[in-house]
Amino acid sequence: MYFISHKWYLIATFAALTRGGVKIMLIIPIKDGENIDRALKRYKRKFDKTGTVRQLRSRTAFLKPSVVKRAKLQKAAYIQNMKDNLEN
Repeated sequence: MYFISHKWYLIATFAALTRGGVKIMLIIPIKDGENIDRALKRYKRKFDKTGTVRQLRSRTAFLKPSVVKRAKLQKAAYIQNMKDNLEN
């Protein structure tokens, strides 16, 4: 936590959070009298929206484009089958 100009901020930087080669920071301003647990909850929600963990997990192993395409087709077929079953 950092104190900047009479306000508290929860600031976290991650090397994995990049857009176009530029590192980005998550900055969560903490309001006066706000509980730290609430600020951490906002931080976690904001961090989840960045998709960093999903990106890191997808980069751990290389998947051939044909495998990715096949998985997408299987998922689409599964979803279509579920929708057809709901209609009947």
